[in-house]
Amino acid sequence: MRDFRDAKAMAQTLRESLTIKAVTISHSESLELVSRMFGVADWNTLSALLQAERRDTAAPIAQLKATTAFYPAVPLRDLVPFPNATYPMFVGREGSVQALNQAFEGGREIVIAIQRDAGVDDPRFADVYEIGIVVQLLELELLGDGTFRVLTRGLRRVALRSFATEAGAYRAEAADVSEPAVRDARDLIRNIYQRFQDYTAAHGILVPDIWLFFDQTRDPGQIADIVATRMKLPIRDKYELLATLDPMKRLERIEALLDLPQRPVSPTYAATNRRALGHADRHRHQYATLEHLLLALIDDADASAVMRACDADLGKLRQSLTQYLDNELKHIVSEAGSAVPTPAFERVDQRAVLHAQEVGNPAVTGVNALVALFPETRSPAARMLAEQGVSRFRVDKAIVRQAGKDKG
Repeated sequence: MRDFRDAKAMAQTLRESLTIKAVTISHSESLELVSRMFGVADWNTLSALLQAERRDTAAPIAQLKATTAFYPAVPLRDLVPFPNATYPMFVGREGSVQALNQAFEGGREIVIAIQRDAGVDDPRFADVYEIGIVVQLLELELLGDGTFRVLTRGLRRVALRSFATEAGAYRAEAADVSEPAVRDARDLIRNIYQRFQDYTAAHGILVPDIWLFFDQTRDPGQIADIVATRMKLPIRDKYELLATLDPMKRLERIEALLDLPQRPVSPTYAATNRRALGHADRHRHQYATLEHLLLALIDDADASAVMRACDADLGKLRQSLTQYLDNELKHIVSEAGSAVPTPAFERVDQRAVLHAQEVGNPAVTGVNALVALFPETRSPAARMLAEQGVSRFRVDKAIVRQAGKDKG
């Protein structure tokens, strides 16, 4: 029986067979079709596997295991989870909810598939990337807006062979991938350790646990994943780290990303981030949400000036946020440790960096974070801004007016 190493021969056979039936496809189209037959999303990925087979078998890039398994699945629009990390996910799509129900009735494991385009509401196999991750479900909680908060822990990478809706639930067929043995990486790990300290300081990232983790493990793959989890990167860049199956190459890619010119976080916005986490800690909240961040932005000199320029009543906004934090987030009260940012909080942080780059700011400020908050349309924070008449359009106008005054 043929396997993926015969892909090119199969593609040629497929073209010839279709030609007999008066169906003409290009060589590249036949390669893409054969890739899908093997459960790989595109020819580039399958080609990489073919090249890996030709290399020295003592140091393969990765191996797809022959056996597959079916799992309930959840597609994620704008979060890339990694193994060895705990994540809160917020789920609302019916297919995802049904998949969670199935998983909690079974082994509490699901496959996370990362969407190629966040705008697709009902993804199919072509709409998700080929490498996903199996996660363990730890907690499930129904929120007031009808969505679910799910606490998960990443377990291992998998290659998706299929992804579809069955009986109203998302479901995926996946094969485990085994990573190769790694040569000594102490020098590279030491270099990343030093550079990541500078990176976290520049971005205002609080990671009190990671330095202890570096001291306790020397596994290159685990270290790469833990660092990747905390880096502020676009979804595509994070996915590429997830899909880099060779631990050494993953570390080298992280090193390159740490070397890229970064927009530092202004001291004012770094203090705002700390203040947001402080609001969560004082409420004993397990997570720091966008509402904690918006409350902190009220006291951010840059962001508050723009909100006032939009005629916002910051006193009323503060009152609304305080009431929300006091009364609506009792379900995330916890006595265990410091609050961690939600995925939405992290998305806003990431978009703030991108906005600072777009507008040419030398550093990320509270204004960039305010702009980055508007795409989170389902959040109470965005709703409260709208109630005060603070829109993206008005914020952009205020920024332009302020820039004109500064030049004058």
